[in-house]
Amino acid sequence: MSFWSDPFTAVQQWFNNLLASIGLGPIGVQIVGMLVGVFILAVGPMLFTIFLIWVERKVISHIQDRIGPNRVGPFGLFQPFADMVKIGIKEHITPRGTDWLPYNLSPILAVAAVLLVWAVIPFTVTFFGVDLNVGLLFIIAVGTLGELAIILAGWGSNNKYALLAMFRSVAQLISYEIPMVLCAIVPVILAGSLDLNDIVKAQTPWFIVTAPATAVIFFIVSVAEIGRAPFDLTEAESELVSGFNIEYSGLKFGMFYVAEFLHTFTVALIFATLFLGGWRGPGAEQYPILGFIYYFIKVGITYFLLMLVDGTLPRLRIDQMMNLNWKVFTPITLVVLVVFPLVDKLMADTATWLRVIALAGSNMLILFIGERITTSRLPRNPAEVGSRERPVARPENFATEPDTGVRR
Repeated sequence: MSFWSDPFTAVQQWFNNLLASIGLGPIGVQIVGMLVGVFILAVGPMLFTIFLIWVERKVISHIQDRIGPNRVGPFGLFQPFADMVKIGIKEHITPRGTDWLPYNLSPILAVAAVLLVWAVIPFTVTFFGVDLNVGLLFIIAVGTLGELAIILAGWGSNNKYALLAMFRSVAQLISYEIPMVLCAIVPVILAGSLDLNDIVKAQTPWFIVTAPATAVIFFIVSVAEIGRAPFDLTEAESELVSGFNIEYSGLKFGMFYVAEFLHTFTVALIFATLFLGGWRGPGAEQYPILGFIYYFIKVGITYFLLMLVDGTLPRLRIDQMMNLNWKVFTPITLVVLVVFPLVDKLMADTATWLRVIALAGSNMLILFIGERITTSRLPRNPAEVGSRERPVARPENFATEPDTGVRR
């Protein structure tokens, strides 16, 4: 296969030949290759975050009719680098009374939880870090490291605001993780495998066509999992001063910042892999470079939708957010997991197009019925809202002591 059709495999073979030519044996070539792969995995996405920060600032500024960064470099391209220099030279302040180990381990885990997901993402049919036969299970498992990072930050900071923010953030993330995992089971049922490459290869048609309601719910709960608007309650300036990261400064705070932006793009990678066919496209298996292009077009569209949601929707209250999860998304996904496999089994011997229509129809029907049941329980006008009556200001409610002119 030529360099232009599959540059990733060509570069890997050239590098292996180079190591072998200097006297390294097969085991040495494998070890050095793994170390180089780990270095690329650790550094590449973090450098890519610089570009993501600029893109998100420009897109959201246009959505909200603002200018955005435009002074440092052409089109503001150098603004993220200026921010890196600024945050890098800030003083590292460790408050008195912090628990040293969890306080300093938290930023590392926050970034590691995102980077580990990239290790199993199939970018093309031949280009991936590790081809695990339980790749989806691995993603779900390492995702919990992000929640652990928040717990360590809130507990180790010795700050009541950080502790309260930690409790609320973990409650949000664990709650929304339930419907997210339940939705992720649907592609596993359709593909018959937990291997992400097998899930991609099985998508004829894409799973967003076969299970559209599941894909929509997965997209929404993924927004809650990364703590972006309208679910951005992990950091509430008006209520918690900042959030679980209130006691961090300098590069430690910057690592939380990097993890947030990179997590958003990582969710787009996962969504495109599970529901948009990943690298699949015309000629993608014969020419893997085409698969890489197809994949990032799909990821780019998903990432733009995530930015669109973040830049337009207002923040929900914490009770609204939890009710949405436990009273809407979780019941619907549980019903989907009962009905969807039954329909799939009943339509197994029919034509492919008929099976797809039956699966998509049942999926949308469950979402429609769930939405109607939910909205029917909501108050139809403000008079039906059982709000507590406000106390009326009457003279007998005030103190009757004479005014002596002394103010307490």
